[in-house]
Amino acid sequence: MSQDTNAKESHGLLPYREGAGVVLINPQGLIFAGRRRDTQAPAWQMPQGGIDPGERPAEAALRELWEETGVTADLVERLAETPDWISYDLPADLIGKVWKGRYRGQRQRWFLYRFHGRDEQVNIATDHPEFSDWRWIGAAEMLAAIVPFKRALYEEVIAAFRPWLA
Repeated sequence: MSQDTNAKESHGLLPYREGAGVVLINPQGLIFAGRRRDTQAPAWQMPQGGIDPGERPAEAALRELWEETGVTADLVERLAETPDWISYDLPADLIGKVWKGRYRGQRQRWFLYRFHGRDEQVNIATDHPEFSDWRWIGAAEMLAAIVPFKRALYEEVIAAFRPWLA
């Protein structure tokens, strides 16, 4: 058995990390996209992260939104939620480097929020910044900008929220 096959088999035995994600749209239906600080190549994504013990997915989504964008709950309106969990697997070369090697990927609940604030109220210079830049983009551009291993998840999320998107 090759080392690569071994890595794939052990990868499949690891559990998924539970997470929550936010599709934040402006009044025109454009999506908030943040450029990740921790990658060399341009990698854009929507706010997302793990669910803390005892936290409900909707609470985690609002916490992640605030932690990553500075946008508070009073500036958003919840429009929709994905009906099921959606998962993605990490590429084999990231196993062991992400989340201390404890997870094979994430299974996430996604929430759609409309932003009722002003662009100046978005603040990515948070205590633990994840993004170096941000912008409003269309759904097709969001799909083109996400890292390949998350693309199928993003396609499913965007399909679920398509009626609200530009």
